[in-house]
Amino acid sequence: MTSGIPVRAGGSPAADAPAVSVLDQQPAAERFLEDVLAGLGATPKALPPKYFYDARGCALFEAICELPEYYPTRVELALMRDCAADMAAQLSQGALLIEFGSGASVKTEVLLRTLHPAAYVPVDIAADALRASTARLAATFPALPITAICADYMQPLRMPELAHVRASHRVIYFPGSTIGNLTMAEAQDFLGRARSLAGAQGAMLVGVDLKKDPQVLHAAYNDAQGVTAEFNLNLLRRINRMLAADFDLDQFRHVAFYDAAAGRIEMHLESLRAQTVTVSGRTFAFAAGERMHTENSCKYSIEQFQRLAQAAGFRPAQVWVDADRQFAVHLLRV
Repeated sequence: MTSGIPVRAGGSPAADAPAVSVLDQQPAAERFLEDVLAGLGATPKALPPKYFYDARGCALFEAICELPEYYPTRVELALMRDCAADMAAQLSQGALLIEFGSGASVKTEVLLRTLHPAAYVPVDIAADALRASTARLAATFPALPITAICADYMQPLRMPELAHVRASHRVIYFPGSTIGNLTMAEAQDFLGRARSLAGAQGAMLVGVDLKKDPQVLHAAYNDAQGVTAEFNLNLLRRINRMLAADFDLDQFRHVAFYDAAAGRIEMHLESLRAQTVTVSGRTFAFAAGERMHTENSCKYSIEQFQRLAQAAGFRPAQVWVDADRQFAVHLLRV
């Protein structure tokens, strides 16, 4: 489904605002049920993190990004502000900029001001957040053609509408350290698909969280205000609302810890007692203390991520790192 209704930042139609095409490639609702039932039936139980992002989940994540303990967004945004001009010089103007997981697009706006792409294609699974951020960027950059795609970007994308876009090359932008949500094997596969999408003369700009003091990592995912815990539990609330489930949120707790051997934060939801839960007519038993794995957040050294990119067919070209070496933005070339 395609929408070409002119919108401005507030989302309301406006005759003087640029038109934005929104292509709807969201997974069918049945896919959500299939993934949840498969995850609850697995050993150990697990739920896909892509389903965190309903409207409330997006709002909670934006709140997480403002927390004093949660450094990644703050550090990456400062890095982009300091280095965006250099990044743009390396990437050259006139590119088709394709962004995976565009979210609120705050860092994107910084890049757009220096890169001056021929067109911009944000891709995100959260429809409401995608429309809101795209409307804001369309009002800020009225001469920029924008085609938003609501889709699961971890799956192969259909982009026939982009064939007519006149651009000298393609740049894939993947900020926010979201690549850390993938296992190493998944990340390599994802980078391989991104390389194919970028095509000849293409490049990728990707944000990566670096390995650091485990206490800093622990605090970032166990904030004092409990916002991350609410974000994690909201996944159960969404399943209750959309899949006729009866999770009692008071009987589960947020658990997040750093696994040094695996180099990643793991987020789980732990059952506080022995209980059964029904989802769309199917019943699942939980033991007291049993955990559902909801998210990974892998942390890399610079060299480790570059080796991963090379295995996917990219050539590491440059890396920008903040002064405290908390976060890195990698430039990869096809």
